[in-house]
Amino acid sequence: MDNEHRRTVNMASSEADNSLSHEEPQPGDLIEIFRPAYQHWALYLGDGYIINLTPVDESPAAAVSSVKSVFSRKAVVRMQLLKEVVGADSYRINNKYDGDHTPLPVSEIIQRAQLLIGQEVSYDLLGSNCEHFVTLLRYGEGVSEQASRAIGAISFVTAAASAFSVLGLINTRSRNRPF
Repeated sequence: MDNEHRRTVNMASSEADNSLSHEEPQPGDLIEIFRPAYQHWALYLGDGYIINLTPVDESPAAAVSSVKSVFSRKAVVRMQLLKEVVGADSYRINNKYDGDHTPLPVSEIIQRAQLLIGQEVSYDLLGSNCEHFVTLLRYGEGVSEQASRAIGAISFVTAAASAFSVLGLINTRSRNRPF
């Protein structure tokens, strides 16, 4: 997807000055919300509403910027106003997978999303996170670049630790070996 479809909008400035020429999200668009420590993903439904995952044990208002949501094992699918979920943070419309995956028809995306509102779902940062959720709705396949990066980093650290461990064993054995 080219950069013209990756649009960054700051809610505070957008609401303060409606004359700024920001593109409005369209139904079915992926919304990337920039939290202080992570990115949260939602899917735009239309009329200012999004669908997103929030922790089961938090009210929708408390879940808006809660880092606890990243570590939760269960989530609830909620329909909320985009401006309330974004709060003071910034967001961008980011349909970054459109080049590799064909979006489903918008009517199907919205219908699938609406069927899930209020449902409790499993949540796993690496295997079933908010980005997986919204890409599953848009493309019919759950994709998460941030999860792939995290898995890659974990794999690298594990491989490095294993290599150092093996090297440590080799060095220990060579030092303890009589001549």
